[in-house]
Amino acid sequence: MKHIVKTLVLGGAILAASCTDLETQPRQSLTPETAFADVDGIEALGLTAYGTLRDFNRYGQQLIIAPEIMADNLRIIANTGRYIGQEQNTDRAHMGIWNTGFWSGINTTNIVLSQIDDEEAIPGDATQRQRVKGEALFLRAMMYFDMAKIYGYEPGKEVNGWDKAVILRTTPTLGFSDADFRARATNRQVYDQIISDLQAAINLLPNASMGTTGVYRASRGSAQALLARVYLYDSKFAEAAATATAAMASFGLADDGTGLATPDNYIAGFSTAPNPESLFEIEIRSNDWSTVDGVNNSVCSLTANVFASAQFIATATDDLIDSYDENDVRRDAWVETTRSGADGTVYRSAKWLGHKGDFLENLPIIRAAELYLIRAEARYRTGDEAGARADVNALRANRGLEEFPISASGTALFDAIMLERRLEFALEGHRWFDLKRNGMAIPKAGRFEDIPYTDYRILPPLPTDQLLLNDQLEQNPGYN
Repeated sequence: MKHIVKTLVLGGAILAASCTDLETQPRQSLTPETAFADVDGIEALGLTAYGTLRDFNRYGQQLIIAPEIMADNLRIIANTGRYIGQEQNTDRAHMGIWNTGFWSGINTTNIVLSQIDDEEAIPGDATQRQRVKGEALFLRAMMYFDMAKIYGYEPGKEVNGWDKAVILRTTPTLGFSDADFRARATNRQVYDQIISDLQAAINLLPNASMGTTGVYRASRGSAQALLARVYLYDSKFAEAAATATAAMASFGLADDGTGLATPDNYIAGFSTAPNPESLFEIEIRSNDWSTVDGVNNSVCSLTANVFASAQFIATATDDLIDSYDENDVRRDAWVETTRSGADGTVYRSAKWLGHKGDFLENLPIIRAAELYLIRAEARYRTGDEAGARADVNALRANRGLEEFPISASGTALFDAIMLERRLEFALEGHRWFDLKRNGMAIPKAGRFEDIPYTDYRILPPLPTDQLLLNDQLEQNPGYN
């Protein structure tokens, strides 16, 4: 098996995959002899999978901006052709990541997982081997989760019984003989695989301290945090609450909110690498993209005008701005400014400022605040309203706000939790998915109509070329 991998994989999995050069050799130096000689080599291969996350079609841009503008947090103020259809929720305008590098990244993790336990063929330190395996499981789970939550409904939230998710592969595709065509797995099958991967990863990964460079790689705590998020999407609320609690313990976060950013350093944290609240953050270095990449594609360029050449095409909706309490430090994440061609006051983001220079910035993917809001929502769903209020208030105390009254309960409490999520994670890629996973209509600010949850546009279409290539694929409803 090792020799087959050597001859068939190196060009596709290493040279074609984007790489963040996280403590590894340059791609050009990864040869079959180095990549599969020992654990160091296979670790270098595994680290290339991190690079698939930062691409502009994924977290580098699309998965941050699209979920905000497809709902009610962002609006377009300059027509460059980008996100116009997503703002209007037109037919086939959605998040399209099927033909991006996630499949390559998943295949890389599958290669690593197929080889890492072969101690005879791949000698090396046992602790390092364990970490490499845990990272591959974490990254495979994250990529499958992102694919599943875009292309399918969450388990239990199906419309008209439609439960198709994505193609599920847990073994590597090494050549044409392995490239079999498959049908889409069900959402239940994909979620079960994601949960299994993360449960295994938790027991393999080392601990990391919040807001340190250790969060640039998967850790025990970040795997727990991602699993808590997955459980919430999967309506496994007791498990979500328990796993969020475990993740808080791993990162030293207290029930009263001690450890969270305070009003004094909340905004500054988004211009700090890593963000002080980061549990998992994608590090981007200057050799990972050029200044042309930044001005053309970065979140900073599209949502702020701090650099003269910025595109600045998207701003906060008035509805979002009006939702902040006047004492809420999160309101400071939006700075009043002007934009040529845009009428009235517009707002640039203070979260994405290219603080490393030339539009360059890291991408905080999981932050500590999410654990409190995951647990608050999960506790509400399991009848622990007092616990839910306590978690929300722990966060609010660190955002300059007063506590919710004890009378906040029922639907009012749920709405308050959803509002906290909207305000806390504005322009971090959560809004669309928070509404969708709860089976809620997608509200639209301004002149566009709300999108009912039963509308076919909740799911995107599969690419036509993939349907033509693989006759086992079924298109999502409404696009045939």
